[in-house]
Amino acid sequence: MEVERFQYDNRTPRDFAIASIIFGLVGMLVGLYIALELVFPNLNLGLPYTSFGRLRPLHTNAVIFAFVGNGIFAGVYYSLQRLLKARMFSDALSRIHFWGWQLIIAAAAISLPLGFTSGKEYAELEWPIDIAITLIWVVFGVNMFGTIVKRRVQHLYVAIWFYIATFVTVAVLHIVNSFEYPVSFLKSYSAYAGVQDALVQWWYGHNAVAFFLTTPYLGLMYYFVPKAAGRPVYSYRLSIVHFWALIFLYIWAGPHHLLYTALPDWAQSLGVVFSLMLIAPSWGGMINGLLTLRGAWDKVREDVVLKFMVVAITAYGMSTFEGPMLSLKNVNAIAHFTDWIIAHVHIGALGWNGMLTFGMLYWLFPRFYGRELFSKKLANFHFWIATLGIMFYAIPLYWAALTQFEMWREFTSDGFLRYPNFLETVTQIIPMYALRSLGGLLYLIGFLVMIYNLTKTAFAGKFIPNESAEAAALSFAHTPAHQTGEHWHRVIERRPFQMLLLSLVVILIGGMVEMVPTFLIKNNIPTIASVQPYTPLELQGRDIYVREGCYTCHSQMIRPFRFETERYGEYSKAGEFIYDHPFQWGSKRTGPDLHREGGKYPDSWHYNHMDDPRTMSPGSIMPQYPWLLDDDLDTASTPAKIRVMMSLGVPYPQGYDKIANQDLMRQEAKITANLKESGIETLPNKEIIAMIAYLQRLGTDIKGENKIIFGQIALTKP
Repeated sequence: MEVERFQYDNRTPRDFAIASIIFGLVGMLVGLYIALELVFPNLNLGLPYTSFGRLRPLHTNAVIFAFVGNGIFAGVYYSLQRLLKARMFSDALSRIHFWGWQLIIAAAAISLPLGFTSGKEYAELEWPIDIAITLIWVVFGVNMFGTIVKRRVQHLYVAIWFYIATFVTVAVLHIVNSFEYPVSFLKSYSAYAGVQDALVQWWYGHNAVAFFLTTPYLGLMYYFVPKAAGRPVYSYRLSIVHFWALIFLYIWAGPHHLLYTALPDWAQSLGVVFSLMLIAPSWGGMINGLLTLRGAWDKVREDVVLKFMVVAITAYGMSTFEGPMLSLKNVNAIAHFTDWIIAHVHIGALGWNGMLTFGMLYWLFPRFYGRELFSKKLANFHFWIATLGIMFYAIPLYWAALTQFEMWREFTSDGFLRYPNFLETVTQIIPMYALRSLGGLLYLIGFLVMIYNLTKTAFAGKFIPNESAEAAALSFAHTPAHQTGEHWHRVIERRPFQMLLLSLVVILIGGMVEMVPTFLIKNNIPTIASVQPYTPLELQGRDIYVREGCYTCHSQMIRPFRFETERYGEYSKAGEFIYDHPFQWGSKRTGPDLHREGGKYPDSWHYNHMDDPRTMSPGSIMPQYPWLLDDDLDTASTPAKIRVMMSLGVPYPQGYDKIANQDLMRQEAKITANLKESGIETLPNKEIIAMIAYLQRLGTDIKGENKIIFGQIALTKP
């Protein structure tokens, strides 16, 4: 048998590993900073670029796509070559992938604090960056499948199944969720509206967790845990069931993020059912990972890499049990909009993704640089302080969540809300926010220790850019499985493109069943005759609301619970959101729901509240927005925005884009006059005027209090 000699590329996985470390540090620093902003609101500094609403998307994108994303690519590029006994298909494509991904991250780091956002959680990046993500993802896919084609092994190991499913599913999720109509170079509107946009977003949002934060990491688990333990994976058959059941069931679960909302009940129920079924394959993966270590527990006690991986797999098991439990309606009623969701997400992010990444990095760097890890004691210190940090992070937030829910729903013996002022529920949990910040600090300290340890390891060794290897040339002459007695699944494993297509079919079923009826059956989203499009000034104000990230703290979705309708007003109806591109239902209430905000307070209250929330609400932790009082409204963009909205089906009169600014100025004048009556002198062309117009519009349509004649606005003041 002919033996071929070749070299593995270590430069690309090493570079991705370094990028993961650098951007992980940035993402965690920003995360700690915004956590402290909830304890010390003056840290917002009264500046747009440091406000919570703009930094929070930066934190989530930095952690998900920069820290975890680069970690995925480091692990995939390292393991794929060794599993296939082949160098990556193209060194040039590897470099394009690496630098393209870093440029995307840099574009996100610049654009998000500047307020360029689509306003959709975990998908905030604007359309030019979305296109760049698509192109670089294709580069990754070509490089991966090119390597699979030239492999020197016949069968594809289980880790590669997960890499293939990740590639195809993330591509589908990103493309479908990113349908948007550009208004300008860095401004767009979602192609979907209201209920449909919410369904697509959380189909994407949940499955971004599934297929970016879970399936590739399961592939890394299946490679690095057996390698570190020196043992084969526990069960081949269990890995088959785990893989196919997981990718089929996961794609259905998105609607459990929208329970008790205006989403049709049948879609909510599908989300619940499939979320509960997810426990089986998820725990199948956890069991397969942990039982791979059977007989090696003495080694686990000594090997810090395995310690990180055991905690990671355990955190995966915890979060994948908690997720289905949170999809039960009675549990979801307690947890949704509270800090429970933040705790749940971070058990996955800090525990599953973070700890597995750390274990992988500690395993890789000695091999990249040809020497032992600089300090096992420092690595063990990192392990224990990171584990402690996760506990200090999550436990206070679970306590905060129960406190929030109990205070929100408590009534007096006379039938009135005991805490009608939402702010009372916020000030009560600030100590929990402080403890959460301590947990984040401990986790960050461990991360800094790791950076020092890995840097010393690198400087003490010599980088091995090309690692020599040899393997027998592969003959693709196949014998049918029934003649060899091998497992039937081996036939699928030999055919990567068939596995790609089969994975695509499996993940498309759930998405199509949920989305096609919602989009094609009109009765699923009933309309309300009194609901009218936003006026030009309200549309501009809504864009400012999105730009400032107000959706990160405020929901616009009143659930049909007595304690919510008593506090906020009539529960939200599906037909109220038909002109919302994108939807703004939110996922966390750090502040009160705003769906019925219109008319609750005079214009002057909103003006003063945006200038300094604590003047109107003592003890508030909301950021200040003084720049809205100073910055001029960009009315030059109004015609383009109206034209795009008309393209999306919003029924403005033909040719309205040419005269929309006339209506805008009339409404500006009305609000400016109202402010003047309250003793506030301001120019009508300021952004604060547009923001007030939008806030005063919210929830007023179903009351019939807004009469709008486009071309000559006539507003009946609530």
